[in-house]
Amino acid sequence: QVQFVESGGGLVQPGGSLRLSCAASGLTVSGKTMGWFRQAPGKEREFVAAITWSIGTRYYADSALGRFTISRDNAKNTVLLQMNSLNPEDTAVYYCAAKGSLGHYGRPDDYSYWGQGAQVTVSS
Repeated sequence: QVQFVESGGGLVQPGGSLRLSCAASGLTVSGKTMGWFRQAPGKEREFVAAITWSIGTRYYADSALGRFTISRDNAKNTVLLQMNSLNPEDTAVYYCAAKGSLGHYGRPDDYSYWGQGAQVTVSS
C-alpha cells in the first residue's frame, strides 16, 4: 500500500521560508516522477514542481521558479520542497504525488498516488 506522510507546513511571514517533506512508503521515489501541487480555497489544484524518475530532471511552475527547489533523498525515500521568499499568494494546501512514466508531469490527473496535504499559510 502506497502512503505519503507530509510534514513541514505551517504559518510563516511574507519573505520567510519553509521546507516541506514527503516520506513515501510502498513505492520508491527514485522510480517515480514525484510532484508537488497546491490548492488554495476556491481554486483548482495547480502544479508547483516535479522531479522525474531516474536522472531527476526538475520542472517548476512559473510562480515557483527561482524561489522553490524540489529534491529527493533516495536513502530516506523522501521528496522535499524548499520554499523561499514566500508571499501570501503561496498560501494553500500542498500535496505530494507520484506518477509513472506516462502522462505529463504538470497534470494532476496523470498522478496515481497522493499525500494527505500540508497547510502552508503566509501571513503577517
